[in-house]
Amino acid sequence: MTGVLAVAGGTASGKSTLAEALSLQCPESIALVHLDDYYVPAHDPLRGVWTVSAGGHAILDWNHPGSIDEAAVSAAIDMALARPGVRLVVVEGLFALTLPSVRERADWRVYVDAPDDVRLARKILRKIEVQRQDPRLSLLNYLQSGRDRHVAHVAPSRAAADLVVDGTHEGPEMLAAVLGLIGPLLSAVPDPLPDPLPAARPRRARAVTPRTHQLPAAAV
Repeated sequence: MTGVLAVAGGTASGKSTLAEALSLQCPESIALVHLDDYYVPAHDPLRGVWTVSAGGHAILDWNHPGSIDEAAVSAAIDMALARPGVRLVVVEGLFALTLPSVRERADWRVYVDAPDDVRLARKILRKIEVQRQDPRLSLLNYLQSGRDRHVAHVAPSRAAADLVVDGTHEGPEMLAAVLGLIGPLLSAVPDPLPDPLPAARPRRARAVTPRTHQLPAAAV
């Protein structure tokens, strides 16, 4: 049995935190697909949706679902499902419940909700700490288009969710809520059979390195 879990929500709502926590529960049985990895090429002006940044430059609109390469996303989901041992594919991103190619394939749909002020504060802190970006630029982009894009393309997808998770909660609380939804699938994963020879051969632990995930500079 395999399944697809879609995890949507606004920027800095806690989507990636939840997805990573899930993957660490069963690293060999859960595959992650991050929609931020599937924007159309920013150097191709003929694809995606383009806008003008607060700095006056023409840029790919990272906050519009039309800037995601849906064909590439579908192919990534197919590849993940085909991997040996994978029981659950977690697709996380702003538009995980907006894009038909993801929403219609999802067996479970989760929306991570957090107040706008909390998300904006988290985003600005991340931009400062990780990207060393001037917070003024983040705020200008938010006021110019980011807020409206969220209202138009992300917030409405909450209605498609089977479960709404409070993104202001700690990781373990969010994880517990989602495991209540998908737990039967993961509990059905059998333990690997021991090697027949040698009989007493110990199972070697595998190191798992969490993915450090950064959003595009203009995303809100």
